[in-house]
Amino acid sequence: MRSVGTAKGRAARAPADAGTDPLGDPYLRTRFTLPSRPATFLRRQRLVLHLHQALRTPLTLVNGSAGAGKTLLTADWAATLRLPVAWLTVEAGDHRPGVFWAYVFESLRVCGARAGGAAGGPADSSGVGRGLLASLAAELNARDRPVVLVLDEYDRMTVPEVAEQLEFVLHHSGQGLRLVLVTRTEPLLPLHRYRAAGELTEIRGAELSFTPEEADALLRLHGLHLPAHAASALVDRTRGWAAGLRLSALAAGESTDPEQYLKEFEADHSTVADFLLAEVLKGRTEEMQDLLLRVSVLDRFCPDLADALTLRTDAEPLLAGLHRENAFIERLGHSWYRLHPLFREILRAHLRERMPGAEAELHLRAARWLRRCGFLSDSLAHGAAGGDFDLAAGALVDDLAIGQLFTGLRSDALVQLFAGMGPEAGSPASDLVRAAVALARRDLDHGLGRLRRAQERLSATDASPGLAAARLSCTLLEALAARLTGCPPKAEQAAATAEELRRDLPEQLLEAHPELTGLLLTHVGSARLWEGRFDDARAVLTRVAGAPGGSATVLPRVESMGHLALLDYVNGWLGRAERRALAAVSEAERAGLPRPPGAGLGRLVLAAVAVDRQELDRARVLLDETARLPAREHDPVPTAVRALAVSRLLLDDGETHAAAEAAEPALSTAVASPWAESHSAVVRSAACLADGRPDEAVRLLRGVRGDQPVCAVEAAAIQVAAGRPRAAAEVLGAVRAEGRTGPAVSVGAALVRARVAQESGDTVTARRLVARALLDARRERLRRPFLQAGDWIRPLLDTSPPRELAEGWLLSGRPGEHGEPARPLPNPALLVPAELSGRERDVLRRLARMMSTEEIAGDLYVSVNTVKTHLKSVYRKLAVNRRSDAVRRARDLGLL
Repeated sequence: MRSVGTAKGRAARAPADAGTDPLGDPYLRTRFTLPSRPATFLRRQRLVLHLHQALRTPLTLVNGSAGAGKTLLTADWAATLRLPVAWLTVEAGDHRPGVFWAYVFESLRVCGARAGGAAGGPADSSGVGRGLLASLAAELNARDRPVVLVLDEYDRMTVPEVAEQLEFVLHHSGQGLRLVLVTRTEPLLPLHRYRAAGELTEIRGAELSFTPEEADALLRLHGLHLPAHAASALVDRTRGWAAGLRLSALAAGESTDPEQYLKEFEADHSTVADFLLAEVLKGRTEEMQDLLLRVSVLDRFCPDLADALTLRTDAEPLLAGLHRENAFIERLGHSWYRLHPLFREILRAHLRERMPGAEAELHLRAARWLRRCGFLSDSLAHGAAGGDFDLAAGALVDDLAIGQLFTGLRSDALVQLFAGMGPEAGSPASDLVRAAVALARRDLDHGLGRLRRAQERLSATDASPGLAAARLSCTLLEALAARLTGCPPKAEQAAATAEELRRDLPEQLLEAHPELTGLLLTHVGSARLWEGRFDDARAVLTRVAGAPGGSATVLPRVESMGHLALLDYVNGWLGRAERRALAAVSEAERAGLPRPPGAGLGRLVLAAVAVDRQELDRARVLLDETARLPAREHDPVPTAVRALAVSRLLLDDGETHAAAEAAEPALSTAVASPWAESHSAVVRSAACLADGRPDEAVRLLRGVRGDQPVCAVEAAAIQVAAGRPRAAAEVLGAVRAEGRTGPAVSVGAALVRARVAQESGDTVTARRLVARALLDARRERLRRPFLQAGDWIRPLLDTSPPRELAEGWLLSGRPGEHGEPARPLPNPALLVPAELSGRERDVLRRLARMMSTEEIAGDLYVSVNTVKTHLKSVYRKLAVNRRSDAVRRARDLGLL
């Protein structure tokens, strides 16, 4: 993330690091730093000895209430270890699995537990691929010495998916990982299983509580020398709560009679709050109290940021003094601090009482400072919390980060953040954000309206360089709108405008957001493909697909790879199309993207290829998967590909009426697509021919163009079947292949000519042409043209050499004694064997033993829902939808 603003603001930031998290922000180094122990910290040897058991068990739980001393105890123990310790403080934003795991990966790297060349973390904030976690577990399992991973404040993690992933890594890391969870709540892990196996070390609230002897020692560190009975009474009344003891010691130190003061102290929750406000703040200077109240709106702060909130310049010495006095301010490192969470909560409540209405203004001051210093995420959050959505939208647009509303890196969080934006936000940036949110969810009516308003607002202003980022952001939305409405000229115009605007922006800002260029070019490529400009589309899509691999450009790359797969398919290259589509799906899964649109297009291409190979069950599975993806009804290209695959599948199932309807999806575009219209015409014509209406079938073929070779050869086949061989020859003669077409074209053309020869009595030529077609088709496993050819081809397939060329992939068995034709083979196996995770194999093995879902869950010590999730993944990877099919398929692939 870029850093802009004053030199003073830059100095307040942590040192820059080459890595960024999945949100595109620099990793916060303070989250990997062992918390510092104050001078008044008391090392309790009994707890340190207990913690040493963590080195003998895979899992350790340090569980207690807020302020129980969990973090400092664990940090003090970790600092004494000779093993590598990866420390990570969990934050609320880590509920997104991709963010959480990215920080885990980085913490392991920071402590030296991972080699520099090891696989990086996930690219998407919302998910992480199982393969990436398996690689991490294998890497840890291969270590000679274990690494200790401490997850502090783990109670902030409430996502069951992350807990399941964490257990997976822990289970498969063997002796290479010791996991320590510091938490207020019970983690979502099968603790009973670890207890039963003797693999759990537990330190809970009762053990964390101070004993009277420990309390006396703690009070002495604070300068209080009390009789033993007074220390014991304080322990009884505070239940040994570490924070309560420290708070009491601080307050009592200001009293002329500490013993009497502690005797009168009441320890229930409400009085603790009163105590904190009345006694911890009491005696502090007015400047200190004001500082504490104002910084309570922040998760973390540095002196410069605190000064921005107080409008003074004394934060640095005040914070240093408060930290030295253990006034519940924790030093995070690199001049950054944070308040004790409970103290912060109470201070914020007091802020609302003492300074009504000030909280919103403090958020806005923080937002402005954070924006100047390049902390985009925090700036957006505080701008929204302060109710100034023009400020938040301006920060997003000025940083060229509007593309993040589409890439999945932080789209859900951004949409939620701007959900409260009302009509009072009237800047061009706010209109752009409204348009982006609407277009991202394919709400064209609202999206286009908001976009027009933003365009008008920007056009009404002068050509100020300060608006270059807004105008460039606008071109991205214009290109997307052009793609969704099927208007390639507008997409080209947006790309040309964007190229001019780039000259007015700093190069480092453009480099910080490669997703903007990647998205824009993908929209242009998709529009060109829709228009039938295949070579132009391939040029721009190849550029995006070959962009440097980074988290910001994962989705544009995946989408471009899906479009390139489609280009191969419509040009007749089934094998190439399948490889590209598989690469797109694999790239999305490897980056941890759960359901990206590009991967959906890849699956649609795979379904179309499966239909041409007559792997109809696989095609149905793939189409079912894409039907569960987010709606793409306003994106012409995937809509047309789905119509293509579904209609052909229905046609091959004999459902001619449904096929004709499916071939014409309800899609309104500014420009018609030649390849989409040609494919639709061919399917509708074939349906008419199958229904015995050859004249209607021939009439529909007028919409098939010669620059669509795959469709042209299918149209020629229909002409021959309708008794018009001369028309078929004319169609083939008009095909403009220009050397770029694949086997689907040559196979179709050869079969048309073979049928014409056969029906004219030239069997020798027909047999030769069929043999040539079989030779080309065998490499691609292209079966549909032969199986849908009709009765005329059967005698030829029973002769040599066609019979030998068809055996083993197109036909099974030999013709019978009475000359009956050989039978077509059943659907062949998938081209690429499915890769199952270790846990998925465990589930599959039990499935083969006829165990129920409940029995599998009990045997593996997991929930029934977890087993169901694994089963869904197994079905998807094996392209089946039933248990028996999954077992049979796995055995065919040697997985069982």
